[in-house]
Amino acid sequence: MSSEKQDVDAHPDAHPPTNSAAVLDIEHAVVADDPREWSKARKLVVVVTVSAASMIAGLGGNIYNPSISQIEEQLHASSGQISLSLSLFILIQGGVPLIWSALSEFWGRKRVYLLSTALCTLGCIVAALSKTISVLIGMRCIQAIGSSAVISLGAATLADIYEPSQRGTMMGIYYSAPLLGPSLGPILGGVLTQGFSWRATFWFLAIFVGTCFLLFIPFKDTFRRERSLVYQAALKRRLALQSAKASEASSLSQVTAVSRIVPVRGEKSKTQTTVTDDAPDAIDTLARDRDLEKQQSPIQDDMEAPLQEMKLSLADVNPVKPIIHVLRRMNNLTILTASGLIFAFSYSIAYTCSRTLANEYNYNALQIGLILLSFGVGSLFGSMLGGRYSDYVLRKLKARNGGVSNAEMRLQSTLVPMLFLPPSVIAYGWVCERHVHVAAICVMLFLAGFLSICIYSSTLAYIVDANTGRSSSAVASNSAFRGLSAFIAAEVAVPLQDSIGDGGLYSMWMGLMILSELLIVLVWWKGGAWREKWERKERGVSQS
Repeated sequence: MSSEKQDVDAHPDAHPPTNSAAVLDIEHAVVADDPREWSKARKLVVVVTVSAASMIAGLGGNIYNPSISQIEEQLHASSGQISLSLSLFILIQGGVPLIWSALSEFWGRKRVYLLSTALCTLGCIVAALSKTISVLIGMRCIQAIGSSAVISLGAATLADIYEPSQRGTMMGIYYSAPLLGPSLGPILGGVLTQGFSWRATFWFLAIFVGTCFLLFIPFKDTFRRERSLVYQAALKRRLALQSAKASEASSLSQVTAVSRIVPVRGEKSKTQTTVTDDAPDAIDTLARDRDLEKQQSPIQDDMEAPLQEMKLSLADVNPVKPIIHVLRRMNNLTILTASGLIFAFSYSIAYTCSRTLANEYNYNALQIGLILLSFGVGSLFGSMLGGRYSDYVLRKLKARNGGVSNAEMRLQSTLVPMLFLPPSVIAYGWVCERHVHVAAICVMLFLAGFLSICIYSSTLAYIVDANTGRSSSAVASNSAFRGLSAFIAAEVAVPLQDSIGDGGLYSMWMGLMILSELLIVLVWWKGGAWREKWERKERGVSQS
């Protein structure tokens, strides 16, 4: 009892000890060089490095938008080919993190960061040198593959080094960086295109991504195998296979030993002598086999040493199975749908606002970028303040609940911004529809960015907290949901905007935001029961 009490005191975010605490609390498994025990300065370096790299995705997706007309002219590209390069970029960027997540479960975070940034740098360089639109589209796909790793692994890296009660604030800080990409991208793209050419945008990206690659070289890996359910499951499969082979070899040796003492018909006297001489050896052999089995079965502590040294390969880690584990939980599926809708809205408003400002207000690329900066600044404040408020609510509810917390408590912080997001969305649409002064558009963009990301940052922290041991797979699933949602939003935004206008389009988005909020409230209300049901089921499967 005393050791359990000390463990709870050492880890205040841990759940109360149970009979299977060792199985349940993988969140606080003992590891060497525990990243959560690192100094604040060292953790801050990790946050800054990962946050800087997370800007790659946003910059890569938006920096060359102002140069689209120049690319069409110089590479003789059609508008359909340009649209394809935009849609493929966001679709691949959302789906590929599922693979990066699986790779990180046995390679660790650092190797994946290095490989992905090197791949993205190569794509940027070749894109800058491309002579045809086909090559450019291909290199945009390579950029999307390389830039997508930090999207899923960044949040998982923060989960490696921070306790649940600290993650909301740090997630807000981390997520504020990629939000700058969509805002700064059009400004940088406009300046570089007007000052040099469209190729300068890709050279800028190559330099920026290459710098991130250099920052990851001295990066200290935060991944610990003992805290990964995916790694432990793969390890159990490998050990089961080895155990089966060992049992087969042991059975063969026992059959050989026993065969030496089986009487042969017609050789009774000789057999009796053989039995007398060899029986002790056979019995000793069987006794030794039993002792060996006794040593191999229940001593989990002794098994941990060789487990640490065993290296897994891609064949040992199934990238699909961890995602299935995430998606089969109703709380995850519901919150991922809500998160995808919010991200699709953010992507849609930035895309359609550019068209409105260009067509109705006759603004150039640089002016459009400056206007969109208000959405980026609102998102930045929403991410940081929303994260801090999320942690505050979690600590308050935890204290009120006798020091015991659960992941769903965090979602209560979204109730306040939920009240104001739908009115802000429809107000933006009709401000644009009536061609009101651009200052009103800036205000509505700021509010829409602030409120939507304030909610999104809390849902992202919840996704990590509710999937202990599978944080990278959970965030990769979130990336896939938001990538698919943004892809659909990008494809339907222009036809809808042309047919029903900004007023009709964002009246529709108001309805979708209300739906998203209802899904979040549903998870807040029923998510704990759904999650615990699946956790008990998974423990039952693992223990059987």
